[in-house]
Amino acid sequence: MSAATGRALAAVMERVAVTAAEVGDRFPLYADPADGRWTTTGRGSWTGGFWAGLLWLRARYTGAESDRLAATACTARLAPWAGADTATRGLIFWYGTAAAGDDAEAAAIRARAAGACLAACDPDLGILPWGDALGGPRLLARVDAVPGTVALLAGAGPGGPAAAASHLHRHLDLCLGRPGGTDDDASEWFRPALRFETDSARWRPCADPPPGWSRGRAWLLLAVADAMLRPAAAGAAGDPARLADAAALLLTRGELLTGPPVPPADTALPDGPRDTSAAAITAVALLKLARTPGPRAEQYALRGAEILDRLIRSHLTGGGGGRPAGMLLDGCYDAAARSAVRHELVWGDFFLALGLAALHGLVDITRV
Repeated sequence: MSAATGRALAAVMERVAVTAAEVGDRFPLYADPADGRWTTTGRGSWTGGFWAGLLWLRARYTGAESDRLAATACTARLAPWAGADTATRGLIFWYGTAAAGDDAEAAAIRARAAGACLAACDPDLGILPWGDALGGPRLLARVDAVPGTVALLAGAGPGGPAAAASHLHRHLDLCLGRPGGTDDDASEWFRPALRFETDSARWRPCADPPPGWSRGRAWLLLAVADAMLRPAAAGAAGDPARLADAAALLLTRGELLTGPPVPPADTALPDGPRDTSAAAITAVALLKLARTPGPRAEQYALRGAEILDRLIRSHLTGGGGGRPAGMLLDGCYDAAARSAVRHELVWGDFFLALGLAALHGLVDITRV
């Protein structure tokens, strides 16, 4: 690990401590790029697990009992989401607990959420539906319903790996327009969200998020990488080579290996806001792919490290100017709504910290 990477990890971990002192028992969502003050939520919504995950990473980094207790307390506050009707429980409970290692309380919360997700899977649709806990139609297939959920379901006991594989492969069929997916003749190769119409029994692409949503491509690549590290889940619904094909499609057509390290939030709007959180998610996905068998492992590892280097050199604050050090700026919460388009995002911080921690040897990237 380079000296620059080590300094960046230290700054991000110190930023976690500053954030914890500011938000108390609330959950940070995004911070103002001018002064670093956080907009928070009381229950955490779909992002709460990333804050718990950051606290667990800090506990690993410092080894301090006080940091472990803070992470444990935050994870406990996620418990009400275990029974909520939302596929984002994968984001909440996998990334909120995976860095906890063998912590018994975190494992118990994760197991409870995994069991609830398994029970809520729809065998006819082949997925855990998006759900209505966050509003909107329940019968959606969205790319951000897949990362974390695959790993969560895979560990849900008997029937879990098969449900994880079905959930993943069905989303790949739908979102990548593969055979067995939607029967619409759509020209877009990537569909971040689709709605199931009960009257016609068909999946229809949604207009929002748009096909160029860069974070959507990153989410799906991360889910594929996690599944490739779990052979039981990868193979339960068919040939595991399908996952390698899906990864290759996302990497090539999505230009995740050759495009700018920090992509536009919407690739259809190259002059619009960029999204460092999409870059950080992609970097972690690539570091995971580098640990799977294949001839391009070194290329994936180098690209992942390149993205992380760009983030810490060009988008991470160094302190001064009225704002704290360790803020990952230029994350885009919602480009269409012009909401928090150049901000620090809690999930961007998490994936940057996870990538840096993996390079540092602080975590096993194949298990988090």
